Formats: sequence, structure tokens, C-alpha cells
Amino acid sequence: MLNVVLHEPEIPNNTGNIGRTCVATGASLHLIEPLGFDIDEKACRRAGLDYWPRLDLHTHSDFAAYSDSTTDARRWLLSTKGSRSVYEAGFEPGDHLVFGKESKGLPDDLLELHHDRVICLPMVPGERSLNLSSAVCVVVYEAIRQLIANGYSELNANKRLIHKEHR
Repeated sequence: MLNVVLHEPEIPNNTGNIGRTCVATGASLHLIEPLGFDIDEKACRRAGLDYWPRLDLHTHSDFAAYSDSTTDARRWLLSTKGSRSVYEAGFEPGDHLVFGKESKGLPDDLLELHHDRVICLPMVPGERSLNLSSAVCVVVYEAIRQLIANGYSELNANKRLIHKEHR
């Protein structure tokens, strides 16, 4: 349905919350290394992430490896530097929602490379940003809202959106 992509996430609690959002919405989670924490089974169990085994998780050694493994992906890059709002994005099933690390966001070279796909969440002037897990949740649910408004129904048993005409 959707793909959440975290570029070099630093805070394990944010990634845990984002993983839970992905499980609840049927989205896949892509983590681009380096990570600021350990995601092995023991670490996840110790953190109480009982939903982690149900997560469709993909790890990538760097952005190039992620790009190479998702060549047909339609990417939306989320940044406070974006001039278009998520409400103007026009999300489609399978879109990749790319978020940057908590301390710095996405690198400028990625934003320049994908300048036509950089979007933001509207905020009052002067505010820095939302917490990463909050921003991901808002964007994922806005994407789902748009998909449903455009004729896709709720998730089916395989956690995939289906178009109302194809029920």
C-alpha cells in the first residue's frame, strides 16, 4: 500500500512508534543505514516491540542501495524546506514517503535531486519541526485519506488497498 522510508534514523523510540504505525496501516518500513540503534531480535524483544515480527521491514546500506532496490518507486520527500503541502501531493498506492534523520532531516543533495517531490506539513512560521514519529503518522494517514477519497476502499485481508470497482 504505502512505504515509509527513514533515512538514517537516530532515535529508537521514534522508529519503534513508526514501525507500529506501519503495522497498523499495512505500510512497509524501509530503514536506510547507518542507524543510531540496534534492531536485532534481542533488542526489539527487550524494548517490548511485540508487533515487530509483523512489520514488513527492509534495511538498506545507504540511499543508493535503497534506490537500486526500488527503481520504480514514486518517492515523496518530507522536509520543512518543502514549498508544497502534503495536502497537495496526490498520493497513490505504493508511494514511498521518505523522512530524514531527527537531528538534520534529509540531505540537501537528495532534496535537490528530487526537488519536484519535496513536500511539507504546514506549521506556523518559526517552528522547527514535528517529532519524526508524529510527522510520519500524520503523512501516512493523509495518504490513506486521499487514497480512500480517490476510490480505494479500506484495507483488505492482505493489508492492501483495493479500488471500490474491483471488490
